Amino acid sequence: MSKELRFDQPSFGNRLKGMLGVDFYRLFHTPLFYIFLAISAIIPAMVSAMTMMPGPDGAAATPLYSNVWQIIAASEPLYVIRSIADYANMNMVFIFGGIMVSIFIGHDYKSGYVKQLFTTHAKKQDYMMSKSLVCAFAMMCMCITYFIGGTLGGLLANYDTAVELPSLVIAIFGKMVMSFGWASLYTFLNVVFRRYFGISIASSFFFGTGILIIGAAAVVENLSLPSAFLNLFLYGSSVNACLTSDLVTLAVCTAVSLGWAVIYNLLGTRLLYSSDVY
Repeated sequence: MSKELRFDQPSFGNRLKGMLGVDFYRLFHTPLFYIFLAISAIIPAMVSAMTMMPGPDGAAATPLYSNVWQIIAASEPLYVIRSIADYANMNMVFIFGGIMVSIFIGHDYKSGYVKQLFTTHAKKQDYMMSKSLVCAFAMMCMCITYFIGGTLGGLLANYDTAVELPSLVIAIFGKMVMSFGWASLYTFLNVVFRRYFGISIASSFFFGTGILIIGAAAVVENLSLPSAFLNLFLYGSSVNACLTSDLVTLAVCTAVSLGWAVIYNLLGTRLLYSSDVY
């Protein structure tokens, strides 16, 4: 009896493992990753240091913060930004991260890597998932360097260090967890604008700044609608991770991040299958 030869297709886990290996190799061997790690540390340190500089008349500048940890997270959940100090915290990583993701993925298309990849590797969902995970890892690393730079800057500015430690830790982890959702969004945007590198960077910057939720919250506030719900859909619960965070906050951030990841990976995969990916 003759036996039919059968070649088993690699499992999803094996395919994803292979793609992650390639993407992590590329990430660790490009200066871009380390440049953005440095930017994420330098910017918060500079923001804190600016408060130590005298004003034009020689008078002391008005401090942006009263506490070291306000450069890491806002004192409370905010849906309408009242001052630059409300936003100048670890949420800035999502701006830096968006630009980094755009350049990282944009290089795939400009170098012809995507054409070569999809010629031999037909699973578009593997590409979306791998890019989302690797870019999420990069943004988590940026959160760590941001924390280091922001903390040192706040200490040099002689800010108060009082804090509820569990809330601070949860706020940091909440923002790091949100990196997966943000990375998935940025990966999707860069698939949408794959032929327009400048627009992909601009769109990532636009969403990362939170302009969308600020404008929408201002509108619905006049309509007496709960602006807190906008945070789940427009800004991914990132502002929930604040200095009054608890385990419920972390659970919400995790759920929203996973929800964003599922939605944007499905949308990106569908787009890659239904259009010319080159």
